[in-house]
Amino acid sequence: MSLTLPIRRMLLVGALLGASSAWADPSYYLVTVYDNEGETNLDFRYWTVESKHRRQIVWPEVGIGYGVTSRWYTEVFVSAIGPDVFQTQLEAFQWQNDYLLTQGQYPFDLALHSNLRFNHDAADGTVLQLGPALQTELGRLQLNGNLFFDRTLRAATPVPTELKYQWQAKYHWRAEMHVGLQGFGELGPWDQWLPATRRSHRVGPVLSGSLNLGPKESLRYSVAYLVGKSYGQQGQMLSVRLQYAF
Repeated sequence: MSLTLPIRRMLLVGALLGASSAWADPSYYLVTVYDNEGETNLDFRYWTVESKHRRQIVWPEVGIGYGVTSRWYTEVFVSAIGPDVFQTQLEAFQWQNDYLLTQGQYPFDLALHSNLRFNHDAADGTVLQLGPALQTELGRLQLNGNLFFDRTLRAATPVPTELKYQWQAKYHWRAEMHVGLQGFGELGPWDQWLPATRRSHRVGPVLSGSLNLGPKESLRYSVAYLVGKSYGQQGQMLSVRLQYAF
C-alpha cells in the first residue's frame, strides 16, 4: 500500500536532515529592508540542502511583493519541496511583512520582520516568525544582523518557540556586483538552547547585485553557498534568488 503524500514528505525531509523540525524551514534568505514604495517585484527563490550521507532536498519558491509605503513591504509566496525540481510538491503558503521602524535618523536601520507560514499539511500547524532586522553601512561595507523567533500554532505535536539568526557582511563593489559572507543558524528553543553539538551554524560566500533594465525596471540577484550544520547534520546549502522589480 502506497504512503500518503504528507507521510512521504516527512520521511524524505527527515532522512535528509535527520530531525523532524528541519522540514519546517523552507526559506533561507537574508531579510533586508529598504524603502521601495510603489515598487512591485516578482520573486523566484531556489534553495537546496545536501550532505555526504544524505540525499539532496530542494525548495523552489515563487512570489510577488509590493512596497506599500516607504516603511512597509509585503509579499506572498508559495513553497514546494522535493528531491529535485521535477519531483516537487506543494509545501506551504507564506505571507511576509517587513516594517521599517527607523529611516535615517540613526546610524542604523531597524525593521520588524514577520512571516506567516501556512503549511500544506495541517498537522504541521501554522508558523509565525517574528523579530528584528538590523542594517548599517560603513562606507561601502553593509552589515546585517537578524534575530527571529518561530512560533508554531495549531500543530498536532507541540513545538517550542525556536530562536534563529542571520547575518551578512557585504562589500558594494559596484551596482552590478556585491561580494560578501552570509551566515544562518538555529539555536533551538529560545529559552533553553540545544546542546552545542545539535545547534546549526552555516556560513559561506554570497554574490549579489542589480542590473538596470530600464527607467523603472531592474533585475536583482543573489547567490550564496553555505557550509556547516543543519540540525546536527554536516552538509552544504545553495540558495539562489532572482527579483524582477518594476
